[in-house]
Amino acid sequence: MDDGIKLKLLRQEEQEEGDLKQRIWVESKKVWRVALPSVISRVCAFGTLVVTQSFIGHISEIDLAGYALVQTLSVRFVNGIILGMSSATETLCGQAFGAGQNHMMGIYLQRSWIIDLITLTILLPIFIFATQIFKLVGEEESIANSGGYISLWFIPFIYNYVFSLTIQMFLQAQLKNMIIAWLSAFQFGIHIPLTLFVYKLNMGLAGAMIALSCSSWFLVIGEFIYIFGGWCPHSWKGFTFAAFKDLLPLVKLSISSGVMLCLELWYYAILVLLAGYMADAKIAISAFSICLNMNSWEFMISLGFLGSACVRVANELGRGDAKAVKFSIKVLLGTSIAIGILFFVLCLAFGKKLAYVFTDDERVADMISELSLLLSFSVLLNSIYPILSGVAIGAGLQGTVAIVNLVCFYGIGIPVGALLGYLTSLEVKGIWIGMIFGILTQTIILGYMMWRTDWDDEVKKASKRLERFYLDSHEIPRQISNGS
Repeated sequence: MDDGIKLKLLRQEEQEEGDLKQRIWVESKKVWRVALPSVISRVCAFGTLVVTQSFIGHISEIDLAGYALVQTLSVRFVNGIILGMSSATETLCGQAFGAGQNHMMGIYLQRSWIIDLITLTILLPIFIFATQIFKLVGEEESIANSGGYISLWFIPFIYNYVFSLTIQMFLQAQLKNMIIAWLSAFQFGIHIPLTLFVYKLNMGLAGAMIALSCSSWFLVIGEFIYIFGGWCPHSWKGFTFAAFKDLLPLVKLSISSGVMLCLELWYYAILVLLAGYMADAKIAISAFSICLNMNSWEFMISLGFLGSACVRVANELGRGDAKAVKFSIKVLLGTSIAIGILFFVLCLAFGKKLAYVFTDDERVADMISELSLLLSFSVLLNSIYPILSGVAIGAGLQGTVAIVNLVCFYGIGIPVGALLGYLTSLEVKGIWIGMIFGILTQTIILGYMMWRTDWDDEVKKASKRLERFYLDSHEIPRQISNGS
């Protein structure tokens, strides 16, 4: 080959490599613009639950098990439904922002409040009759009684989910979620001294739960001030009767979203329930739930990237750019996996030492140490499958993913975990291995599904979806009541 041609090809390759690096850099900035505030807000919000558990763990062994039962079963159950149903807001707001239909975003937000408030109120008996429910499923009487008492204290807390989750998705879709990060960081900063204060006053369990509710509602009040105060002029036009229009299609999308994420979050709750049937239930539940909380706290980082995946995919589908969608997915996966490897190493190195932050019980700490290797692999998988779930939410594919979650988690993960936990000497480790097996299967299937998706076809579906929910901006002012 002629030297001139070789030189020309070499320069062309260098230019393409430079263009690729530039594209990765630009896309990474877009990803982190959404992911970083979301990571901070989720880590801080979940951190309040972890801090509360840590304080309760130094008050009473029974109350630690009771709190773990409520937080992992009841709260996760309800949070799964509300988070899942709220993700419909994420799909619609993200696609509306990408299509330039900003005025519709406030309507989607109000519709989600209506649907989520009604849903959560219907679910209140789960907390009111928690003692009877825990006894019905066979938990120890002392743990069930403690859990029932703690459940009542959780009621003021869980109502913050209706507003905090939906508003975060509303702001995230329009790249304004840095305010959520600041509010969440301030919330976490308030929660620690507030919990220390009630601890010093010897207010015990009740004081810890009051501190949790107070700090959680600080975040919601801050969000209201930001939206109603005029910082979202294009997307918030005030309260409107249009929010009550076309609720049924949104309910259907919300249910699909809810089922998808609920099947994922309830999976962990059922595994904790299985741990409660072990020979030493208090030790098993405490150790398993502490490991699960460490896993879930790291999972909040992955949820930040899940949110970023939702926004990036929804925005690009709204704009009609299928190539940009595929490129964004690659950048998201690469970034998240790199972070997952870092936490994989950290969990291996500091597994047992972290246990003493939550408990003084040597037996619980020893069991956590035994689970540290499995915890590390769970953390690594956390860096992959939430991104794939986020892509599905952004594209409105929740219904399909719900079926995948049902098969992988409940048809594979739980049966394998139960068999290994009860029919072998692995016990709690066997349950965790089953959990990993279910997640691994789900990850492989979702990966294949995303690879096979026709993104040009998804662009057309997104356009039709936006047309179905669309209201002309001139219609909205005539329907406003109590506008702000």
